[in-house]
Amino acid sequence: LVYYSLATLMKADIRDVLFIVNPQDMASYQAHFGDGSQLGMNISYKAQVSRDGIAQAFLIGEDFIGDDRVALILADSIFYGSGFDLNLREALDRDKGATVFGYRVNDPERFAVIDFGEDKKVTYIEEKPEEARTKYVATGLYVYDNKVVEYAKKLKPSARGELEITDLNRFYLEDGTLNVQLLSRGYAWLDTGTMDSLVDA
Repeated sequence: LVYYSLATLMKADIRDVLFIVNPQDMASYQAHFGDGSQLGMNISYKAQVSRDGIAQAFLIGEDFIGDDRVALILADSIFYGSGFDLNLREALDRDKGATVFGYRVNDPERFAVIDFGEDKKVTYIEEKPEEARTKYVATGLYVYDNKVVEYAKKLKPSARGELEITDLNRFYLEDGTLNVQLLSRGYAWLDTGTMDSLVDA
C-alpha cells in the first residue's frame, strides 16, 4: 500500500517525503525504504508516539514542511486512473488554500461529506454525519499551503481525543480557501482501512 502512495506522489513530481509511523514499525520502514534514493526520492522518518489524529502529522512534520506547501496522503488510500497526476499537480500549483480530493460514494456517512459550488469552493464539510447531504466525500489525499502548521496548532482534541483532519479543513472552509478537486468517472479511490476493503481492492 505504501508503494501505491509513493507512486501517486511521484507522478506529480513530489520527491521529498516524510513517513510518519508507529515507533515499533520505524525500523521495518527504514530497512525497507532506506533514504528513498533507490526510488529517486528523499525519504525521512518521524514517529507518531501517540495516536492523536491525522492532523497531528503537521505538528510532527513542522520542521520537514518548513516554508513549503505540503501534500498528505494516507497509506491505506489507493488512487487509480489515467491522468491522476494532472489532478494532483493542479492542486499543488494553487498558491493559497487547501484542496481535498472529492469522490462520489454510495455510503457517504462513513466519511467526511462535502458540498461545493460551481467554482469548486467547498461550502460544507462534516465528518461521518448521520444523514449525508451529498454523496461526495473527502478522500485520503490533501494539499495545503503553509498555513496548515499554524492551523494545526490551534486544533483542540475532538470527543474521541484526536486532532481531526476535518476540523483542520474547517479553518480553510471558514476563510473561503478550501477547494475540491473532483475524481470523476474513470478514476477510482479505494479506502483499504479494513481487511475486507483490502481484499476488495
